[in-house]
Formats: sequence, structure tokens, C-alpha cells
Amino acid sequence: MSTALTNSESWKALEKHFGEIKSTTIKTLFEEDKNRGTSLLVKELGIYFDFSKHRITDETLELLFKLAESRGLESKREAMFSGEKINTTENRAVLHTALRAPKGSIIMVDGRNVVPDVHEVLDKMADFSNKIRNGSWKGHTGKPIKNIVNIGIGGSDLGPVMAYEALKFYSKRALTFRYVSNVDGSDFAEAVTDLQADETLFIISSKTFTTLETMTNAQIARAWALKQLGDPSAIARHFVAVSTNEKEVIKFGIDPQNMFGFWDWVGGRYSMSAAIGLSTMIAIGPDHYHEMLKGFHEMDEHFRTAPLNKNIPVIMGMLGVWYNNFFGVQTQAVFPYENYLKRFPAYLQQLTMESLGKHITLKGEKTEYQTGTVYWGEPGTNGQHSFYQLIHQGTRLIPIDFIGFKESLNNLPPHQDYLIANMIAQGEALAFGKTTEEVRKEGGPEQLNPHKVFEGNRPSSAFFLDKLSPENLGKLVAMYEHSVFVQGVIWDINPFDQMGVELGKVLAQNIIPELQDKQQTIAHDSSTNALIEFYRQ
Repeated sequence: MSTALTNSESWKALEKHFGEIKSTTIKTLFEEDKNRGTSLLVKELGIYFDFSKHRITDETLELLFKLAESRGLESKREAMFSGEKINTTENRAVLHTALRAPKGSIIMVDGRNVVPDVHEVLDKMADFSNKIRNGSWKGHTGKPIKNIVNIGIGGSDLGPVMAYEALKFYSKRALTFRYVSNVDGSDFAEAVTDLQADETLFIISSKTFTTLETMTNAQIARAWALKQLGDPSAIARHFVAVSTNEKEVIKFGIDPQNMFGFWDWVGGRYSMSAAIGLSTMIAIGPDHYHEMLKGFHEMDEHFRTAPLNKNIPVIMGMLGVWYNNFFGVQTQAVFPYENYLKRFPAYLQQLTMESLGKHITLKGEKTEYQTGTVYWGEPGTNGQHSFYQLIHQGTRLIPIDFIGFKESLNNLPPHQDYLIANMIAQGEALAFGKTTEEVRKEGGPEQLNPHKVFEGNRPSSAFFLDKLSPENLGKLVAMYEHSVFVQGVIWDINPFDQMGVELGKVLAQNIIPELQDKQQTIAHDSSTNALIEFYRQ
């Protein structure tokens, strides 16, 4: 069992402090400090980050930062940025930050500056994107491309889908974008049902070009295109690859000139600013794409250089540790009050849970403390009419991140005022609630009063930005990436591998032939055997 963390002086100091303040309410904290709302606040990079509505004091923050220092956060952060192989289980550097480093930067991996390689791929992406956008890239029959279908899964899908939906306002509306990830045939069938092959480009996004779901969908896409186009040479005009496996790309029929590479020091869920973002660049154009990269880089530099007590990702990550390990919370909600960010919570689910869903430390010992939190969310105000009831009056403590923008991209008065009023009001209601006395003053049957009481004391953060721009999207994504890193350092786990994804996939390979051949002997447990038999029938 791993006890280095829980036996440390800084951890024990937090345990003692938690015992002293765990019953203190947010309401009391505000009554004792009239300036709390403007002191527990960071304003950096155009982000207004209010973390005053948390069950913390100045001492809590001080102790959390001491814990971070004692766990070597600053040196481990620098190790990541400088290209050290901190992904120890796979012996790899972790350099998603290099994907958005400006030209002229120097980031060494195994004696090679990787920044020129990154910009070579970005330039190639820009050239290709411009050809699609201006119609100079022609399909097999001479028609320009009107439809782009991205085929991937996990990080090769969730990032591009989220970014496309988030930045749809900036996209070229003459182009249609579809995303296919599920090996369920319905996903592909619905994506292409109204498309014509001679106007459609498929982007096959798979680092290895062997991923079961992606390559199954890629092969059916190939068959669909050839059924209409007839000539196998057409594949070269209607398929491109985002991959590192040139041999398999060529075997598929894709011209290696139309292969966009990336590197083993980029994890899938951290790759949306790599070539995996090709569909994003085609949608919004290279200039807007580089604005997004600028936002990523600005947050990278903030995380790398800002003092811990003014560092947005550090504060977020340490609050995550505070609630997870001391209050024992199970989930973290993210509610963007911006409809374009409707896929942002789904993107964060992979980023956070694939990264922090670990119970083994870097030394191979089992943790004796809780790690990854379940992330979930929906855009406001929709959630207010579904699950907010549980958050306000249920029995579970669920910290919340509210994300709002001062300016709507679609100015339809008074929509934005109503939207943001709701976001601010929800934070107020969660923190301060409504007492029995306040309910009684409103009148009504006495027996209903207990049902109308809101206990409050429910923590939340508020993030305010001017508007949803490519640059601000980059900042938000990087902000969560780095908060994940912070938690990984505290818990001494590797947030950059995902071995837990593999077992079910391996077992599925054993079961596939058993489903397809009814004569094949099956020898699993009684439940698995019965399920296979039922499917066979």
C-alpha cells in the first residue's frame, strides 16, 4: 500500500485542518469576510476565476499549496515542459504543450528539437485545409469537396467533435462535417445517409491505423465510396489519414502525401491541437486554428510561470484533491452556460477519467486514497430542469464549475442576460440556500416548509470570459489539461497512460469469432457463456 502521501506532514496538517472546518458553512465564511468575493479570485488571460464559493479558508489554500510543493509539483511541471519522459509506464515524454509552441521555440526530445516538426505538420495541414475550403482540391470526378467525415474514436473523435461544435460559429457553412466513432453500424449509416461519395472526404484518424472501431468504420467507408465511385484509385482523392503508420496507410489506398503525422509523445486525449485537429482546421480555417493554439499556449505559459496561489490550473487541481480526499466526493459537474460548448463535458470525461482513473502509483504500489472523480455535465439552462434538483436538495456533495461568457456570439436580446442571470443565481442558491425562517416568511402550509428548505453550502467555481472564441477555447481546454496534471502529481499516478482501456478490447477479440461461428466452443464464465448463446440464437 502506498502511504507516502497520507503519512506526509502536509497531508496530516490538512487532515487536522479539515476536522476543524468541515462543518463551517460557506454562508458563515462570507459573513466573517465581507471581501471574500473579491479576494478569492484570479483574473488572468481574460479569465475571471471566482473560487470564493468553496468550503475553504485562507489556511486551507495555504495548506493545499504546501502539499503541492511537498509533492514536487513545480519540478515535475518543469520536467513535463522540458520533454523529460514523465510517462514512465510507456517511457515517453509528454509534450502536448509542444503542439502549440510558437515557431522558434526549442523543446528537445531525445536530442531533437521537435518544434520545427510540429510546424511542418501545421503548415501541411493549413495547405490542405485551404485547398478544401477554396475548392481547389477536387474529388475523383472533378467535383470540389462539400462534406468532411472524420472517423476516429476516443481522443481522435471527442476533441474534434467538441471543437467543431464549440467553434461552429466560425466554421465555413458551405461545408458539412460529420463525425463517426462508434463501431455500431448505425453511427456510420446515419453520417453518410444524405451524402454523395464524389463530394465527400473521409479523414481516418488513428495513430496506429489498427484500432478496431476506427478501422472497421474506415473499411465500410471505403466500400461505401467505391460502390459509388467504382475505381479504387478514387480512394486517394477521398481519403486522408492522421496516423504514424505509413505502411498501413498505403495498404489502405491513401497517398502517403496525404498522411498527417504526429508523435508518441502526444497522448490521444491530449491531441486535439495536433493533426487530429485537421477537421477543425478545415472547418474554421488556419487563421482561427492558430488563434486556438495561441490560447492553448497562453494557458501553458500561465501554468508554467504563475505562482501557485495565482495559478488557475493549480487552484482547480488542488480544490479537486480537497473535495475528493477530504470530503469524499464522487463526482464533479461542469456546466457551460454556452450552448456551443454542449460537447465540452463529454470531452472532459475522457480527459479527466482516462487520466486519473488509476489505483496504482508510479512505484507500482496500490493507493490507499481515492483518486479520479466522475466528471459530467450539460449546458445551462437545460440542466436546471433535469438534475439540478439532486444537487440542490439531494444527499450528495457535488462541486460545480460554471463557465459563462459576457457576450453571446448570436445577439438575441434578452437571451444572454437571462442565461447569465441563471448561471450567477445558481451559484448563489447552491452556496447560501434558503433557511426555514426565510421559507416561513413566504407563507404557505407549514407542513410543506421542510420541502422548501435549501441547505446551501454546495461549492462552485465560476469562470467568466468575454466570448467564446478560438483563443478562449484553447485556454479552457489547456486549463483542464493542467488541472489533471496537478492531481496526478499529488496522487503519484501516471495521468498519461490508459491501460485500463485494453482488457475489454482484448476479450472482445476472443468473443467476436465465437459470435460469428455458432459451432465454436465457448468456455467463459456462466454469465458470459449464456450471453453469447443468447446472441447466437
